[in-house]
Amino acid sequence: MVFVVGLSVIAPDISAQSSCSAQASKRQQNLEAWKQDMAKFNAKIKEDHKLNELADSIASIQAIAAIKNKDFVLQVDNVTFRSGNNVFVNSSTNFISVKGSRAVVQISPSNYASGPNGLGGVTVDGVISGYQITTDKKGRVNLTYNVSGIGISAQIEVYIVPGSTYAQATIYPNFNSNTLWISGTVVPYENANVMEGSSL
Repeated sequence: MVFVVGLSVIAPDISAQSSCSAQASKRQQNLEAWKQDMAKFNAKIKEDHKLNELADSIASIQAIAAIKNKDFVLQVDNVTFRSGNNVFVNSSTNFISVKGSRAVVQISPSNYASGPNGLGGVTVDGVISGYQITTDKKGRVNLTYNVSGIGISAQIEVYIVPGSTYAQATIYPNFNSNTLWISGTVVPYENANVMEGSSL
């Protein structure tokens, strides 16, 4: 009887140890599976990051080439007026463009009023002169040119951030001090998604 009782006491201990061991093994398997999943996830993130960097680099090269070829559009998403007012705008109706010897400046900050151009703002175009491109020590491309036409006489300066299509520009009117600061994305003229309104 003593021997039988001893067996009956020992048997549950062996079963409990076996159960704990199985649970520990399962946890280890789950941990290893999680580590593998995370490794795959991190590898995918790195791959996507490299692809994004490559895409940005290609887009930047295309943007600079378009500027050098006088064939670009700066699609504006932000406008700052001389008063200091900063406005986020629709890039399809706010832009500056260069196509050969013709330049267009269109600022349409209002989505509610028609404006002279029918798109909530003003569209002016003119002929380009003094078109100059320089690159500083940081690799930033700088463009300056003059635009003269019926509704505009201004100097425009464009600065492109190295390795990207992001650009900032300043428009200096020659006959008043209503300077504008704009920023947005530079794209080749044929790739632009903009609507040009009626010019003055």
